[in-house]
Amino acid sequence: MKRKSDEPAGLTADIKEFCIQKGAAIAGVADLEPLKAGLKTDPPGLLQPYSVAVSIALPLDMSAVAAMTGEPTPAYASDCRDINARLNAITEEIVRRIKSLGYRAEAVPASKKLVEGGTEASVSHKAIAVMAGLGWQGKSLLLVTSKYGPRVRLSSVLTDMPLKIDSPVKNRCGNCTKCTEACPAGAIRNVNTDFHYASRDEALDLDKCHGNTLRYMEVPGVGYTFCGQCIPVCPHGRMLMLREAGLLE
Repeated sequence: MKRKSDEPAGLTADIKEFCIQKGAAIAGVADLEPLKAGLKTDPPGLLQPYSVAVSIALPLDMSAVAAMTGEPTPAYASDCRDINARLNAITEEIVRRIKSLGYRAEAVPASKKLVEGGTEASVSHKAIAVMAGLGWQGKSLLLVTSKYGPRVRLSSVLTDMPLKIDSPVKNRCGNCTKCTEACPAGAIRNVNTDFHYASRDEALDLDKCHGNTLRYMEVPGVGYTFCGQCIPVCPHGRMLMLREAGLLE
C-alpha cells in the first residue's frame, strides 16, 4: 500500500486504511497518556515506551449471539476463540506495517490466560477502545459501539508513531436497564460512567459475576468463565444482530 505522507494526518489515514484492508471492522487511535497513571498492565509499565495505541474491533457472529438464551453456547465460545485468533493475526500485520515505516510497535494479544479458566488481556482493550472513540463503556463493562453494540471483540497495537488521536464518544446507555435485567447473577450495578470505570467493582459485583461464570466451565464446548447474557439484549446494534441472524423478515 502506498504511503500517504509523513504528517500525522497522513500516517493516521495510512494505518486506519491498512487496518480495514487486513480485516478490521472498526479502527481508531487512542491517546495513552491519560491511561498510564492508573491502568493496570501486565507487565507493569507496558504502556510507558508508547504514546498512542491503534484499537481495532471485529464483530461477533450475530447468529451465535442471538442464539444465547440463559447460558453461553459452544458456538459462541468457538466464535470468540476464532475472532481472537483473527485479531491477533491482524495486529501482527499492523505491527509489521508500523515498523516498516520506522517506528516502534507492539501487539497486545486479544486475550491471554492469567488464571485457571479465565482470560484477560495484558492491558484493558476496552479502556483503549474508549479512548480511541470506537464506542463507550456500558453498564456491563463491555464496550458498546454504535453499529454493533457490545457484539465485538477488541485488540490493540501500542506504538510511538505520531498518529492523530481520536476522541472518546458520548455514553448513550442512559436509563436503559436491559443488561442489568438480563444478568443471571444480578451482578450489574446499573451505574453509568462518562468515560472508563475507575475499577471493575464500580460497575459489577465481581463476586456474584465470578461465582456465576464458574459454572460455565462445565458446559460442554464452552470451558471458559464467561457468560455473555448481557450481549444479545443490548438495544444498540440489536436490529443488525436480528437481521444478520435471519430473525427479521
